[in-house]
Amino acid sequence: MSENETTITKDDIVEWLKATAAVLEENAHYLSELDAPIGDADHGINMNRGFKKVMSKLPNVEDKDIGTILRTTGMALISSVGGAGGPLYGTLYLEAGKAVRGKTELSANDLVNLIEASLKGIVKLGKANIGDKTMVDAITPAVEALRQSVNNGNSLIEALHSMTDAAQKGMKDTIPMLAKKGRASYLGERSIGHQDPGATSSYLVLKTLSETIESRHASK
Repeated sequence: MSENETTITKDDIVEWLKATAAVLEENAHYLSELDAPIGDADHGINMNRGFKKVMSKLPNVEDKDIGTILRTTGMALISSVGGAGGPLYGTLYLEAGKAVRGKTELSANDLVNLIEASLKGIVKLGKANIGDKTMVDAITPAVEALRQSVNNGNSLIEALHSMTDAAQKGMKDTIPMLAKKGRASYLGERSIGHQDPGATSSYLVLKTLSETIESRHASK
């Protein structure tokens, strides 16, 4: 990989967060519809509210390092997203920020470490494993695919595509699963046949990261 291909700037991260806010607003109704049969029918509403809060905080930290930007995002989500989504998504960004503290540019390996740290934080907090029908089912294969692609020497864009494809498959794989965590677990076998909203929003976040980086690098 060339140096240009492997470098993600803090401006890229800021644009990713802005694009994520737009994508979650666009998909708010869809995510809440997914949540209706197995949750409180408010996942999309909550995520949209949370990222509006992020957007209100972002101008104050856009000139800071990537770690600070991501930690600020996490704190904004914890303070504004209801239910389990706030702590879980807040932890995702807080742990990502810790992993790249002080950095203003990220290599492909930094990105792997960032998302891996996010996953570890979520697993530690939510006590969820792969197969429990949660956001972990989308993020775990995404991390593995991203790491493998980077280790194989593929370009950053190729690695991001592999990550997104794996996250999408992980999201769809939640449909036949029996929920073992959260409100959906109360439904028992009735949770089978529904796509997990948390896995879906996680896929959208990762897909938006891939699309943002690809778009910005294509314009260079």
